[in-house]
Amino acid sequence: MIAVAGGKGGSGKTTTTLGLARALSRRGAPVVAADADWDLPNLARLAAETKPEAPGKTEAEGPPVGAARRTDGADTRTVLDAVRGTEPVRPGRSAPTVLAAPDAPRSVDAGATFDALDGATPESAPVLLDSPAGASPDVAAPLRAADRALIATPLRRAALRDAAKTAAIARRLDCPPVGAVVIGETDVPDRVATLLGCPVLGAIPDGGAVPLSDPSVRSAYDGLASRLGETAAASGWQIA
Repeated sequence: MIAVAGGKGGSGKTTTTLGLARALSRRGAPVVAADADWDLPNLARLAAETKPEAPGKTEAEGPPVGAARRTDGADTRTVLDAVRGTEPVRPGRSAPTVLAAPDAPRSVDAGATFDALDGATPESAPVLLDSPAGASPDVAAPLRAADRALIATPLRRAALRDAAKTAAIARRLDCPPVGAVVIGETDVPDRVATLLGCPVLGAIPDGGAVPLSDPSVRSAYDGLASRLGETAAASGWQIA
């Protein structure tokens, strides 16, 4: 599992989780993207609002059997449903399976849930966790459960400083960063990799109000997926 983490809210974690998940799907990988930011859960809503047009609805794109419409407007199972086996997680290869936050997150043990998610998903499936902000104590649960972290950050001094702190926290929790992705830019100074202590795997241009609909943003996430697929973190993934 890879925890997509960042210094503060608004760093691009959720957009990167979904953009990268879709890019990996375009490479034929059976991807699972799970909302691990239970205080500000918006992964499922973003997926529903930016769902690409397709000739036909796939199993992964449609609501699972028995799924109810949630308060966020998305028809999808939750992370808790997945680990309880309510609906088996069988991600398709044309669209990522998105797992929403639980309806009553404060009654759920987040650490145990994310640990169990690894066993509830196929070994060959990339699993991305949309993590809380690095300053939040809740970030510890997904970072402890994940194998590696992907650090998402804008190219601003304060954001970079916070991202470096998040990278340090990830290392302390035995979740070393596999790399970083810079949001809202096309060129990244070499010193960013030095500051974060990991390679910069991608730079995502500013796509405006709906970045995931922008062809240049989609292309940038495709590049990120390709470079991530060449790292040790992708060992065992079914990816083209």
